[in-house]
Amino acid sequence: MSATAVLVCGPEIASYGFPDGHPFGTSRHDTFIDELEKSECWDRLERISARQATRGELEYFHTPAYVDRVIEMSRIGSGFLDLGDTPAYAGVYENAAFVVGGTLNALESIMTGPIPRAFIPIGGLHHAARDSAAGFCVFNDCGIAIEAARRHHGLTRVAYVDIDAHHGDGVFYGFEDDPDVIFADLHEDGRFLYPGTGSRDETGKGAAAGTKLNVPMLPGAGDQHFLQAWEEVERFLEDHPPELILLQCGADSLGGDPITHLAYTEEAHAHAAVRLRKLADRHCGGRVLAMGGGGYNPYNLARAWTRVVEALA
Repeated sequence: MSATAVLVCGPEIASYGFPDGHPFGTSRHDTFIDELEKSECWDRLERISARQATRGELEYFHTPAYVDRVIEMSRIGSGFLDLGDTPAYAGVYENAAFVVGGTLNALESIMTGPIPRAFIPIGGLHHAARDSAAGFCVFNDCGIAIEAARRHHGLTRVAYVDIDAHHGDGVFYGFEDDPDVIFADLHEDGRFLYPGTGSRDETGKGAAAGTKLNVPMLPGAGDQHFLQAWEEVERFLEDHPPELILLQCGADSLGGDPITHLAYTEEAHAHAAVRLRKLADRHCGGRVLAMGGGGYNPYNLARAWTRVVEALA
């Protein structure tokens, strides 16, 4: 059976996580893979491994001074890379660079190979800013992939869609004044959840005004609310047709996540992936790169991501 989607997996990305009971632990990859292996789509996946991103690739998005700091904190092996959410440990630089390399491998595969859709579970680290870590995210593989798509594959307009419960602030502010990055984010209202950003009136700056869409969702919002909001996202993307779609599909927006307050089911994630696949078929040769993002209830994470992969495959 010929492959219909690319999956980045393996110990190189599974090792990204934090110790001592941290919500973003290192079991998330294997929990997902155990569930995905039960799916009928498993045999239709081309499975590839990650590589360690080069320093030059990290600097597509991040400042040299920040990369230096991560290298030094990784050498020291203790402390925090931010104000307390993202611990440093020995090897954190290498582990984070493998996540970026995995996302870049997925991008390269869909841009140059016969299969236009890919998924990486331990990716979508959307909080890291150009000059700092934040919210469990050391390097922003989303932002790096956007820059790589434009530098190496000649793309002009890239769409970034985010359904994680948390606002993708690292991506938003990293490209807030860039009119060629189309940004659409459904997230829990920042009045109730970290990072406290992503209000309706944040629509881009300067030449990029109107190229960013933030849709805050109230705590307790379920699938019906998601589907209503999703219609707005689709209209927005149709008005700004992309050449590549990135989907950050964090599973922490499902009901029962221990650190968020939304109440979607896995059907929301399946719907988003199906609709983006169809939109990509119309506008950008089917190219969709999906990244796992957050999710701290193991059952939710495994099922939501599996439904995304099934939709893409």
